[in-house]
Amino acid sequence: MANNQAPQGNNDPAGSTQMFRAFVDEGPQSRQAAPAASSGPRIGLIVGIVAAVVIVAAVAWLALK
Repeated sequence: MANNQAPQGNNDPAGSTQMFRAFVDEGPQSRQAAPAASSGPRIGLIVGIVAAVVIVAAVAWLALK
């Protein structure tokens, strides 16, 4: 998309500023999405550890019975 109104060789600083602002505006959205996605594996890890403790406790109880 060329700007036909500006003479050749002149860069439009407003275009660069708009692109930079769009880049900056995208940054926080992607950073906010990362912690929400990382909480899923933590919950699965906690549930897995609790299940392993319950299984070990059940095996120990059956062995001592």
